[in-house]
Amino acid sequence: MDTTDLATRIAAGERRALARGITLVESTRADQRAQAAEVLTALPRDRQALRIGLSGTPGVGKSTFIETFGMMLVAKGLRVAVLAVDPSSARSGGSILGDKTRMDRLSREANAFIRPSPSQTHLGGVARRTREAVTLCEGAGFDVVLIETVGVGQSETVVAQMADLFLLLLAPAGGDELQGVKRGIMEMADMILINKADGDLKPAATRTCADYAGALRLLRKRPQDPDGFPKARMVSALHEDGILAAWDEMQSLAEWRRDAGFFEGTRAEQARYWFEQDVRAALLAQLDTASARARMAELGTAVADGTLDPAVAATRMLAHLTAEKGG
Repeated sequence: MDTTDLATRIAAGERRALARGITLVESTRADQRAQAAEVLTALPRDRQALRIGLSGTPGVGKSTFIETFGMMLVAKGLRVAVLAVDPSSARSGGSILGDKTRMDRLSREANAFIRPSPSQTHLGGVARRTREAVTLCEGAGFDVVLIETVGVGQSETVVAQMADLFLLLLAPAGGDELQGVKRGIMEMADMILINKADGDLKPAATRTCADYAGALRLLRKRPQDPDGFPKARMVSALHEDGILAAWDEMQSLAEWRRDAGFFEGTRAEQARYWFEQDVRAALLAQLDTASARARMAELGTAVADGTLDPAVAATRMLAHLTAEKGG
């Protein structure tokens, strides 16, 4: 494969080339990982999209919101990329990947690109290579990249490590839906959007919005926030109500962070975070060899039957890996 040609075509905004590039960065094959690195290196680095991470409980209307929001952005002349992560089956490894079906109108827009990806059981609500897919979308000249996670959970806040803004989408009258994860994810959220604020649900949405607005005021003030942020707002993706006002708030927050110097600093810290994650992943990959698996099984049996202490077994396993690498 001519990686330079692929990078050139991605930079020219060719959708097929972008799809091919994302397939490349998602690959686990060593040769394709090397090609993916070449493509990423060859892309222009002077393009910067607004990266928006979005999470929410199942059934809250994430796909409807993203389609309505995306259509509004396209109408304003912006190019929008959607990276939607679908949960993979722990048993079969398969994913439905139905987001393009749920976003029928947006998927037909020339200035929109939707790419569903399997999470491949990776924790954090995002696929392991989503960050690289974001870089490809930026290189292709998209103005806004929306990163949709698989849903709220203890590890969903990982998406905040690759986004400039993190939105949390909630349903009306869902006061207990974040029990156990509420504080962690609310501390990461820049805006909480109460969706389905229409019809009979409007009064419940108003109460829910007020509840979360009060909860946000109790959180410790973050240095990267201007007065009034983070905040809660009501929206109706179905009736396209409140979407434009929410976008204005996002732009205002992003602009303030740029002017205050937080924007680039946050991206630098995010790059460091993913560098460290890739190093850890590479170290864990060393366990995925025939010799390492055999030694793990042998030591695991000894630990299970009580003849070897777990800490001693771990030390011996590390010694085995070091010897295997010639260290």
